Amino acid sequence: MKKASAAKRIAYLGMLTALAMIMSYVESLIPIGLGIPGIKIGLANLVVLTGLYYLKPQEVILVSVTRILLIGFLFGNGVSVIYSLAGGIVSFFVMLLIKKTGAFSVIGASVAGAVSHNIAQLVCAALIVRTAGLIWYAPALLAAGVAAGVLIGILSSKILPVIRKIIADKE
Repeated sequence: MKKASAAKRIAYLGMLTALAMIMSYVESLIPIGLGIPGIKIGLANLVVLTGLYYLKPQEVILVSVTRILLIGFLFGNGVSVIYSLAGGIVSFFVMLLIKKTGAFSVIGASVAGAVSHNIAQLVCAALIVRTAGLIWYAPALLAAGVAAGVLIGILSSKILPVIRKIIADKE
């Protein structure tokens, strides 16, 4: 993205954080659970994934962590913040690594991010409740992660060309 003034950049990142928060809230209204805790589409990850392709990594992680903290403290609790941070941070770094290799498409990065998010949350939950019995959730969470990752990856792959065109028109 073209170099912008610091104030303009902060305002832009604030808007992306607000958009991710809105997506998190909208997602909370969609009953998907299927009787298994933790299954979500990951709409807010659309902002993170798409941002990885045209923002600096430190800006994307700032948007992601800020969104997680704000949503967690507004609508969740301390434990939900811990789970979300574990999943969000691991997912971010996995997607960043995948993107940097150039070996996978946006959809591939999204699937890797979704699956790693679920694994990180599962490990976090197992550590908190001190039982490995949660491993039984893994197959359902991984399948849901693949499905959600494909969906978010497809959406991001449709959004990215539009953003690139907008950026190119401004330069």
